[in-house]
Amino acid sequence: MAPHAIVFDLLTALLDSWSLWAEAANNDREASYRWRTRYLELTFGCGAYRPYEDLVYESARDAGLPDSAPKALIEDWDRMRPWPETKEVLLQLKEKGYRLGVVSNCSVELGRRAVALCGVEFDAFVTAEDAGFYKPHPKPYGSILSALGVEPKDALFVAGSNGDVVGAAAAGMDVVWHNQIGLPSLPGSKPRLEGRSLHVVLDHLRRVEPTSSSRASSRSSSRL
Repeated sequence: MAPHAIVFDLLTALLDSWSLWAEAANNDREASYRWRTRYLELTFGCGAYRPYEDLVYESARDAGLPDSAPKALIEDWDRMRPWPETKEVLLQLKEKGYRLGVVSNCSVELGRRAVALCGVEFDAFVTAEDAGFYKPHPKPYGSILSALGVEPKDALFVAGSNGDVVGAAAAGMDVVWHNQIGLPSLPGSKPRLEGRSLHVVLDHLRRVEPTSSSRASSRSSSRL
């Protein structure tokens, strides 16, 4: 069945945060990947919320990077950009009447600034700081569903990171994976569809949305 709401991860599914991390690491993509991977391990492993900035600094040190790298990341936060197709896809979804939500593993302040970069208004937005836990703990997923007023079965989650694929599915949502940079899948990862572009969302919806004829048939039946 077609969902009523679509929930997005923010910093990987909608925004190209990977390039910002690389720039903060002096464009050493190997080092930035090591740093970002360690950061994801910390957020997905810590559960209860710890300040996002603390985890950014801790993961940099664990990856062998100086404090200048996380300092640059935070200072240049507003230079992050959406993926090229982000606004187009979001506007198409709004035109189709879907409720749109975002749930992000970051602080309220950084999340507010990041979501504004998408250039589209969302119906609801929740951060790990709001929820008190980092994904893939169930609380952030439950919080965004409550904010949107939908049940898990009526929402589609658009993951950007591999941990979200498993976490959102465990929360009861169907999941598609916008795997732009080609992250490896985790055990138990079974997205409905995976693609290297955010258009994977539209591709999935074309498979599950009722056709014009079936919608007309449904309306006729309801009048009998």
